[in-house]
Order: sequence, then structure tokens, then C-alpha cells
Amino acid sequence: PLTPSLSPRKRTTSQSKTEPPLLRTSKRTIYTAGRPPWYNETGIPFKEAFVIGLCGGSASGKTTVANKIIEALDVPWVVLLSMDSFYKVLNKEKQEQAACNEYNFDHPDAFDFDLLISVLRKLKEGKSVKVPVYDFTTHSRSKEWKIIYGANVIVFEGILSFANKELLQLLDMKVFVDTDSDIRLVRRLKRDIMERGRDVSGVIKQYSKFVKPAFEQYIEPTMQAADIVVPRGGENFVALDLIVQHVHSQLEKREITVRAALASAHQGQPLPTTLSVLESTPQVRGMHTIIRNKDTSRDEFIFYSKRLMRLLIEHALSFLPLKPVTVETPQGTIYDGKRFHRQR
Repeated sequence: PLTPSLSPRKRTTSQSKTEPPLLRTSKRTIYTAGRPPWYNETGIPFKEAFVIGLCGGSASGKTTVANKIIEALDVPWVVLLSMDSFYKVLNKEKQEQAACNEYNFDHPDAFDFDLLISVLRKLKEGKSVKVPVYDFTTHSRSKEWKIIYGANVIVFEGILSFANKELLQLLDMKVFVDTDSDIRLVRRLKRDIMERGRDVSGVIKQYSKFVKPAFEQYIEPTMQAADIVVPRGGENFVALDLIVQHVHSQLEKREITVRAALASAHQGQPLPTTLSVLESTPQVRGMHTIIRNKDTSRDEFIFYSKRLMRLLIEHALSFLPLKPVTVETPQGTIYDGKRFHRQR
């Protein structure tokens, strides 16, 4: 069941450089930097990462919803990608406008959609990407970009997540977080004053001039593109449970398909000539039986795994070029062995 255990966002940059690439919950650790690429039966990178798109007004609770979905999904590899990272680099004139709360950060033109689409597409393909780090206090990008990788699930959140047709095509599930405008205003005041160094009058001025009109013109109409609308944001545990159940079912279908394809890919074909199989002796079969037994204790599992690894390494070393050698031990005993013979 979902529980309100995660703390709210507290940051001044779009992606924290000091934040570890994981999310710790009460039960487990979830790696949020993604995982190395996976491959299908033909050796081509697997392109079936499930992308969840979260859209909603400013301070509607998108990040909270994203974190609660990640916690409830209980899958090991997740990427959380924020649209905040893809604000365009402002020139000196626009930076001065931003400092005076005269720049519209809620307009589609404020975002670098070309870079965003490129990054999300590569993540969906399981490739590593570099994500810009945007500093909200200076309205500029950091020199150091954050490297993240593909994953089983990609959670993408932003105020204009549904505003671009090409971007919509990359989303497997579209969720709109619908929160009352008064609540969003209060949250924005608290966030911008406490975390981004703004003053009350400046925040209200920006909200009235840019944020509210942009929501009505660009954000609210995209609600019709959503598969699910979540009222009350992160407090709606019923809606979050439904989202998690659907994602689980989709991941299960994809995993079953991939495993079946991998299992049957080379049936009936001989093993490659470069592959050497350790002889299945009674000793090896006995260790396999113990290791695979679900009732085997932790200590026994480690002990027999190390024994099996020792045999495997010895078998692998036997393929190295060796030459006979006779040595005398410190005790005066003659020992016949082998030494690595480097081929020049």
C-alpha cells in the first residue's frame, strides 16, 4: 500500500549534483540512475523501457506523485527525468528579465524541446545521456551535466509534458495531476521563497502575469491527452494504486515476451566453438543442487558458490598458454607445475 513517507522536494537546481543515484524507501533501495543497456535475442539493444509522463500546473505535486509511483512500483531500475532540466539558456537580456520576474518560464518557448526529445528517446532505447543541470537562482545551466542511463521505467514530469506531439509519442502512459489553483499558488509561494530566494511580491507578480495565463492557455487544455487524471495529486492513493497496477501488468507482459524470445533463440543449435563448458561431475552437480535450493542457508550458499567459482576459474586458466616448470620449495621439496608462457 502507498504511504505518504517521502519528503517534499527541496532543491535549487533541476538535478542535484550531490544527490546519490538512488531512492531509499522503508523496505528497499531503488537505483534512479538507470541500468546498463539490455539486449534482445539478436543482440540489438532492447527498446522497451516503459515511459510514464506526468503533466500538471506549477506546484501541482508532480514530483511528489512521481516519487510515490517509483516507491510503489518496487522495480530495481528507474529514471526520474524532470522537464525543469531543459529550460533554454538565457542571454544577458533575458537573465535580467528573469531577475525582475519579467521572463515567462511557463511558455513553451522557454524549453529546449529538441534536446528534451533527443534525451528521452535515447533513454527509452537504453542509452546513456547527459542531462543539463538548471540553476533556478541564477537562471542558467551548470557547466557539469548529469549522466543517467536507461531503465525498466522512466518517469518524466513537467508542466508542458503533453504540449509537444513528438514528445507525446514517446510516452506509454500519460497522467495529468490536477490540483486546485489556490493550493498550487500557496505551494509556489512557499517553494520559491524558501528554496529559490524569491520575494513574495515577485512571486505573486510572476504568477498573475505568466503562470496562471500559461496554465489556462497551454497546460490545462492538454488534460484531454491524458490517460488518467489524478485529482488532489499525491494524496490520491487510490489513483496512484491504479497507475502502479497498470504499469506492473505492462512490465510483466514485456518481460514474459523477452524471456520467451531469449529462451528459444538458439534452441537446437550447437554451442559456439569459443564456449567451454565445465564438466558436469557429481561434485559440480551437487554444488548446483545446494546453490539452487531455496532453503539453503546464507553461509552454505556463499561457501559452495566460492567452491564452484574456484573450479570455474581453474578451468578457465587451463586455456592459457603454459609451460612445464620444476621448482624447489623452501622446505627443499621438488614440485612440478606450470608457468604462464607469454607469447611474443
